[in-house]
Amino acid sequence: MPALSYPAFPDDVPTVPLLVIDYELVKAKDENEINRLWEAATKLGFWYLKNHGVDDEVNEMFEMGKETMSLPLEEKMKYEQGDEGSSFGYKYAGANATDGTGAPDLVEFINVSKDDALAYPTPVHRTYPSTVNARMESTIQPFVRKSVEVNLTLIETLNDKLGLLKGELAKRHRLKDPSGSESRCIKSPKNQEMSAEKAAIGAHTDFGSMSFLHNRLGGLQVLPPGSDGWKFVRPIPGHAICNLGDAMAIFSGGILRSNLHRVVPPPKSQSAYDRWSLVFFTRPANSAILSALKDESEMIREAVENANERGEKGKYETGVTSGEWFARRIKYQRIKNRTGPETWRASRGTEHKDDTVNVGA
Repeated sequence: MPALSYPAFPDDVPTVPLLVIDYELVKAKDENEINRLWEAATKLGFWYLKNHGVDDEVNEMFEMGKETMSLPLEEKMKYEQGDEGSSFGYKYAGANATDGTGAPDLVEFINVSKDDALAYPTPVHRTYPSTVNARMESTIQPFVRKSVEVNLTLIETLNDKLGLLKGELAKRHRLKDPSGSESRCIKSPKNQEMSAEKAAIGAHTDFGSMSFLHNRLGGLQVLPPGSDGWKFVRPIPGHAICNLGDAMAIFSGGILRSNLHRVVPPPKSQSAYDRWSLVFFTRPANSAILSALKDESEMIREAVENANERGEKGKYETGVTSGEWFARRIKYQRIKNRTGPETWRASRGTEHKDDTVNVGA
């Protein structure tokens, strides 16, 4: 996508100060940097990541997204993800709810499965629009491979800090195992009139293990623990935004945070522009059971016992597979599956509470 000159992110809106983690130092096993990653992962679950080496692929993925969103709606709808709990394919604006009232979202996006990208041209889950296929080998595969490497390196680093045997989390994220891992390119239309209460993407925790996000404009907000309201995440050129999802919170017995966040219109003068974002979601294998790894780590066992004493018994023993958890959340955020506020609640994750959607908005 040709570089646009966007207005600067404003200085007079509330922001959250995220730690900046140097990926090259993490890879080099720098103890200080690993400790800083641990701090980010356990306190908020969000951080900036620099020196990740994926900028060129990110730019090409934005081009793919622009080409795909420019297709006629009739053509894109041939590849719509549907209402049965699958995330892969095209999602049209208005397909999902953003809150318990059923307010529709305003974004459209294209999701490409990790499995389909790496097995191309043999479909694993589904087929995709011509604009996706044209860039599958030159653009999408390199982005997926690099993103998988980044996310799994961070996951393995956290594995060791949790006191797990080497590769314990990696076993649940093997590249060859079918999973919900996917790339997503999102277009949020410029809309200066939309209030924060009608968020483009409603308050949620992420479905999986690790999210690797790239954006150019503001709009992402997080709700820090104990905060009086939502805080923007300031976009920084050359820095990705990483966050943990439900799976890592569950595997760790709540030691690692899967924090609530949402997407609202970019602030002030930035709202005059379409907002493009790109994310790679690493999720466990569909067959992996989502339960705390308390038998594999003393630290996790103690965390689960403490959670039980706080009245959270069973929170980290879901009794379902990653594939079932993922499908439930995808299915019940779809407008066509809505029966009432209970449908919205069924689509939420580990940190959802009914009173958090509009806190401080």
